[in-house]
Amino acid sequence: MTCNLAIIGGGPGGYVAAETAAKAGLSVILFERRELGGVCLNEGCIPTKTLLYSAKVLDYAKHSDKYAVNVEGATLDYGALLKRKEKVVKKLVGGIKVRMRNASVEVIKADAYIAGKEGDDFVIEAGGERYLAQKLLLCTGSEAAVPPIPGLAEAGDTVVTNREILALESRPESLVVIGGGVIGMEFASFFNSIGTKVTVIEMLPKILGPMDDEVSAMLQAQYTKKGVEFHLSCKVVAIEGDEVVYETPEGETLRAQGEKILLSVGRRPNVKGLGLENIGVEVNRGVVVNPCMETSVPGVYAAGDITGFSMLAHTASREAEVAVHNMIGKSDTMSYDAIPGIVYTNPEVAGVGITEQEATAKGLDVKCLKLPMAYSGRFVAENERGEGLCKIILDAATERVLGVHMLGNPCSEIIQSATIAVAQCMNAEDLLHIVFPHPTVTEIIKETLLSAE
Repeated sequence: MTCNLAIIGGGPGGYVAAETAAKAGLSVILFERRELGGVCLNEGCIPTKTLLYSAKVLDYAKHSDKYAVNVEGATLDYGALLKRKEKVVKKLVGGIKVRMRNASVEVIKADAYIAGKEGDDFVIEAGGERYLAQKLLLCTGSEAAVPPIPGLAEAGDTVVTNREILALESRPESLVVIGGGVIGMEFASFFNSIGTKVTVIEMLPKILGPMDDEVSAMLQAQYTKKGVEFHLSCKVVAIEGDEVVYETPEGETLRAQGEKILLSVGRRPNVKGLGLENIGVEVNRGVVVNPCMETSVPGVYAAGDITGFSMLAHTASREAEVAVHNMIGKSDTMSYDAIPGIVYTNPEVAGVGITEQEATAKGLDVKCLKLPMAYSGRFVAENERGEGLCKIILDAATERVLGVHMLGNPCSEIIQSATIAVAQCMNAEDLLHIVFPHPTVTEIIKETLLSAE
């Protein structure tokens, strides 16, 4: 079988690229060895947010008296929650299948291997068949990184990654999370809300790595109040049964016990076993691409986690669009200046653009405006117990919006306003001329800008 474009990987990069290319008139074959939707839909973004929303509802129920509503004995049905998670995932996977069918995309459920080239075409082998494609797009995503920790192999199913923890049939009484990044904190949030004793061990001196230092510290303080135990600047040196052995900054060796141990120390691009060496694709940490998302081999593109750069589903979708646009002769380049990042804890964290610490490290002359979320009437009405912050980074000379960082619900839904401002190089005056609907939490952006006048 011959096609204009073969796509390996059916996640947020792959299926978006397939639909975009098909609408542009290309014949497309999409290879996916598991289910359409990739890690994001099947074992990442969607299932975790389904769990986290139920945990948030439980939090509200437990503290409903703060809103003059009395709910006694609120509990979580863990089995029913897992069924709901599966129902949500199944519905969305089905939706992608319909989209592919409507776009006339041929979906092959099999491992795909790049065997080489035949003339100007790329040869892909999958499911015992041979396919030829004029162009190739790599969207194989990433997998959980598993560091060589002594005792890890012997710990068996006590140690889990994001994939296995989603399949647990019951709530663990205790959980040790190795890694305080986005994934680690989201699972820490979920299990803390449903009654599990949670301990987080992080090698860095802060949680949430590259996210704003002040916002990260505020989130940590709130979860400390909720009972989560944090051990920062600590190195895990071994796993012994259900115990994590770690060293403190002072050189002391301590232990943390957990019925389950979650490995959450990052992800690595899926580049092995694809046959990239057969066509000469350059690989560093991930597949190397230019701003048009083309690899070192003409006609071969890559999008998503496989590049090892911005491992976010929405980044993958945009990269996929850029790749397809360039394939069909439409000028387009990828920019990473305005990629929003969100942590779906309770409260949520969201940010876009540079942080205050990044500005300092780069020697930029900036103005940092800050305002508590309580300056938003809607926030106060809906977050009785909540603390929050809106932080805006402006270029000192031009007042161009360089970054916006928030803590507080529902900042995951309002960060897009800030993303548009950063992406369109808007300045403070531009934003102040925009009418924000009242009462909304989004108004905090304008209020923060006004606080500087």
